Amino acid sequence: MNQEIDKKNFVILVVDDDPIVLTSLTLLISALGYRTIAAEDGISALEKLKSQICDLIITDVVMPRMDGLELLKNVREEYPATGVIIATGFSSRASYAEVIRAGAIDFIKKPIEHAELEAKLTRALREQQMLRELEKQSLCDDLTGLLNRRAFDKRFPREVERAARQHYPLYLAILDVDRFKNYNDSFGHQAGDKVLIAVGEILHLCTRNNVDTCFRYGGDEFAVILPQTSISQAIKVVERILQRFRKMAFGDTDLSIGMTPCSRNSDLPLTEDMTQLIDKADKAMYRAKAKGIGWLINNV
Repeated sequence: MNQEIDKKNFVILVVDDDPIVLTSLTLLISALGYRTIAAEDGISALEKLKSQICDLIITDVVMPRMDGLELLKNVREEYPATGVIIATGFSSRASYAEVIRAGAIDFIKKPIEHAELEAKLTRALREQQMLRELEKQSLCDDLTGLLNRRAFDKRFPREVERAARQHYPLYLAILDVDRFKNYNDSFGHQAGDKVLIAVGEILHLCTRNNVDTCFRYGGDEFAVILPQTSISQAIKVVERILQRFRKMAFGDTDLSIGMTPCSRNSDLPLTEDMTQLIDKADKAMYRAKAKGIGWLINNV
């Protein structure tokens, strides 16, 4: 499929210890319409990647402190979604077969020809764009249009770690549709689907676009991640969600919502910490359901 790529949405990191080559290559790639950043060696490149997600890296092989092959190894381990093209004038230092086996997506010889560079970038980034679309499809719930459980498992740890780094509050809400099975059995699966679709629409209406993130967690359970949110703001969000759902009057169904603040516990491994935070929100939701009070916050 000859899919057009939106160049301005791609960021390319150029890495070379020769300042003249670094400047000229960065200017050349920018002139092709891509967003570019530059680094003088592998160590500097890894520092750049901590604050800027890059779609592609073009790196020299022979550099001080950290060479291109070592950089490639680190990128493959820490940033697997970022493609790497190895560029070198020393063909004996790294062959095409060697860099491909090491995980590079392509190899280009210096001096770099304009036409060859443009063709390799177009091919590499077209493949990246197609992979993005496939990944997006794999993370989306077909019925509600929300992100799915797999997306939640990927996103939640990142959000907790980002909140810890930037020192802002983060809340997690878990929602469950009360008596959904009875409603589904009484009125049929199509009616049940309408309830779930309505919850998805309500979550979008009651949360901040491009800030909060909504998920179909599984079955009739949903989750919302609320970053940069105070306790009073979090309460307002769940109350709006409840009010909208109750106005739709889906038989005797209702929502139970449990929330918890999410502070990273650095004494625990990340996976264990995430499990405990989710468990706190889940238990708050079940207590709210048992008491019939709509929502409850677990501050323990």
